[in-house]
Amino acid sequence: MLIGIDASRAFIKNRTGIEEYSYRVIEHLRDKLDGHRVILYLRKNQSASWQSDFILPNNWKIKIINFPYFWTQVGLSLEMLFHPVDTLFVPAHTVPLIHPENTIVTIHGLEYEFCPEAYSLWGRFYMRCTIKKSCQWASSIIAVSENTKRDLMRLYNVDNKKTQVIYEGYACNDKFPMTNDKSISNIYTKYKILDTKYLLFIGRLEARKNIANIINAFEILKEQYKIPHKLILAGMPGFGYEKIKNKMANVNCCQDIIELGHIAEEEKWKLFKNASVFVFPTLYEGFGIPILEAQSAGCPVIASNNSSIPEVASDSALLINPNNAEEIADAIYKLISDENLRNEIIKKGQENVQRFSWEKCGKEISYVILSEA
Repeated sequence: MLIGIDASRAFIKNRTGIEEYSYRVIEHLRDKLDGHRVILYLRKNQSASWQSDFILPNNWKIKIINFPYFWTQVGLSLEMLFHPVDTLFVPAHTVPLIHPENTIVTIHGLEYEFCPEAYSLWGRFYMRCTIKKSCQWASSIIAVSENTKRDLMRLYNVDNKKTQVIYEGYACNDKFPMTNDKSISNIYTKYKILDTKYLLFIGRLEARKNIANIINAFEILKEQYKIPHKLILAGMPGFGYEKIKNKMANVNCCQDIIELGHIAEEEKWKLFKNASVFVFPTLYEGFGIPILEAQSAGCPVIASNNSSIPEVASDSALLINPNNAEEIADAIYKLISDENLRNEIIKKGQENVQRFSWEKCGKEISYVILSEA
């Protein structure tokens, strides 16, 4: 069988969310599609990026589609027309107009439907159109959570029979062992947080991630509970960042808010390891990989009680109403003041992550791909 995989989101420098999913799934499909020919479709500017840390199996090859605009709907469609494959797997929710009968697509969530204020008008229109059509065109749909599957069925009338849930995994921190103070990241010395307690958020700094209420809760903690902690926000700017930046500059505790921007993988694990609490009160998540990453590093988690998060975290995190800054602040204070509760949440978190892995995710997706033969 000849299998095509849209790898256009996998091989980029600073991967987040869907890009990380695409890379990890493709990585873990390498030993599971043995005996089948596989083509990875990349954009022109990705022609060398995959070579740095990705070993290509003998029966796999790279195909660069040199099309500057509408890469999926025109470039990949023309490739499917003139060089068809038996099965196409699209890990990032956009099926090309021309596609084989056997096409599998992963849908990560319908955030734009539940948080319209966190997206531009064009962004909502584009996502709604592409995901609706992708669900119609695909022969099989992979939803990353039961919540996402329910949303697809309820909002887009997607057929239950062609949709199955395959949970995402999380990056293992074994590759980046926790080291002692002698090899601490430059982040700690640059921002003078070597011996400082801090609360942590890692993710894109955008409206959907509810950064404003994280700041509101932090201000409450500073004023009412007099906590000594700093608040560290790590991630690239996203939609609504200017309002977030303005809010950071206009709160009384602004001097204790540290914005790091993009961080390297090793730095991420060190931040998780040394954080007092990982705060993740987002407005909607299709899955929520950062929750699992924090838990695997032994960091207690506070997260929202909405969308897929209760399904992913269960009782291993303190779940709060993300629209209530006081509730967020109270939950944080409980974890930093009650050592027994903190240890209990850490233990439950490390048990919870055992349910998920990229290895398991890749294996289950390979079954779907091969069943299309």
